[in-house]
Amino acid sequence: MLKTRVIPVLYLMNGLIVRSEGFKEFKAIGNPIAEMERYGEWLADELVYLDITRDGEHDFGRDDHKFKGERDILSILRQIAASCFMPLAFGGRIRSMEDVDRFIRNGADKVVICSQAYRDPALVTAVAEKYGAQAMVLGLDVKREEDGTHRVHIDQGRTPVDEAPEAYAKRMEALGAGEILLNSIDRDGAAEGYDTGIIRRIADAVSIPVVACGGVGDFSDFRDGIDEGRASAVAAGNVFHFTEASYKRAKRYLRDKGYGVRYPYPG
Repeated sequence: MLKTRVIPVLYLMNGLIVRSEGFKEFKAIGNPIAEMERYGEWLADELVYLDITRDGEHDFGRDDHKFKGERDILSILRQIAASCFMPLAFGGRIRSMEDVDRFIRNGADKVVICSQAYRDPALVTAVAEKYGAQAMVLGLDVKREEDGTHRVHIDQGRTPVDEAPEAYAKRMEALGAGEILLNSIDRDGAAEGYDTGIIRRIADAVSIPVVACGGVGDFSDFRDGIDEGRASAVAAGNVFHFTEASYKRAKRYLRDKGYGVRYPYPG
């Protein structure tokens, strides 16, 4: 039986790990290399880094750790990949096959593509054909509207798309996407739990794995993502940042509740 993956998602802005809320408010909380080392010690199932930088710079804020320019995110990726011994997905501002090639060449095992998948669907197919469907992760950002419906958004949550989330997910699967990272914009940073309704609808619409993200405030929310949402994997950002050994504790919690998770720790 396949194990349910528990995946930390780390948001990069200007070279720093940030806490995100509603895709609008951000607070710098750490160095991406140090965070990777922490999850490496905890033997995380996988890591996802998403570059949400909006001004084109990557700067650790220290004179000995500065990366300048659009392409210098690759310097950060190379440092992470050099010591990362778990599957590594990287995404954010990928616009072309050349960008994908650079990410893969510099250490990413997978790429997460959101806005450009909508604007250039052929890119999804090209990535899957060159690197395999498992390397092509669709970033699917959704927001619950006031009338209760959900809409797909691109451009870091700023641009709504006139296509039902389920139909869009199925279309991207047909084009070659091998996995979906489903993120809830309105639950992002709210610690109110996953939007399990939309997770379930997407999971029922496609046959590829759906990774639930957005809203985790308590370890019990992971259970809801698995049971109610039928997610293949559960992901979170903020909940892992602010509690000591939180990743290991989350894994222990799920194991003790009878869930099939990889638990490579003593005790």
